[in-house]
Amino acid sequence: MADVTSFLLLSVAVFSGAFVSGLAGFAFSAVAGVILLHVREPMEAVPLMMACSIGVQATNLWALRKSIQWKQSLILVLGGLLGVPLAVWVLQTTDARTFREGFGLLIALYAGYMLFRPSLNYLQQMNERRHALVGFGGGLIGGLTAMPGAIPTIWCDMHGVPKNQQRGLVQPFIAAMQIFALALLLIQHDLSSKVFIDLALSIPALLAGSALGILAFRSVNELTFRRILLTILLVSGVLLVL
Repeated sequence: MADVTSFLLLSVAVFSGAFVSGLAGFAFSAVAGVILLHVREPMEAVPLMMACSIGVQATNLWALRKSIQWKQSLILVLGGLLGVPLAVWVLQTTDARTFREGFGLLIALYAGYMLFRPSLNYLQQMNERRHALVGFGGGLIGGLTAMPGAIPTIWCDMHGVPKNQQRGLVQPFIAAMQIFALALLLIQHDLSSKVFIDLALSIPALLAGSALGILAFRSVNELTFRRILLTILLVSGVLLVL
């Protein structure tokens, strides 16, 4: 009975995270971690979430391949690859918990304000020269909070970027940051066989959640998609604070 309950909780966690990530493009760990971090040890849950999240990102990239902006995303990725090592150093030398709580509060305030303000006034046309800086911020924040997509998503939201263009820009960046982070984790730690067993058991829920999430993404209009993104950012920020 305990094994069945464990499997069901694992499947619910992975399905929920995959659905949200398929719909919004990010936040797998924020959603799945609510359950997984209570039923698995951190050194089992974290690499499992990374691996599952990479699986969702691969599915997203294939499903949205016609919208992917490889050239612009590459600039984000290069900036992000510089930010992740700095995040690793910060984690080892400072109080990362205070940083996570502060960042969570900031994105919760931003998302709450953007959700409930009466009118929308976007910034001028996006300056692609700043993509590297945005990518650096995303890599740094991602290394500290497991949310590499937060900064690029907010950047796109501030400029009113349409949903397909936004996903095409941010999706490759998130995938690259997660692969890099998992590679660093594999170098630094030996993973138990239980992680690989859980990953294999998670595949049906991962595929089902990703497929339904992508279907939902294609079904919603621009305004609804924006509200969903801001709501996810709001909830993720609150979870970081708590």
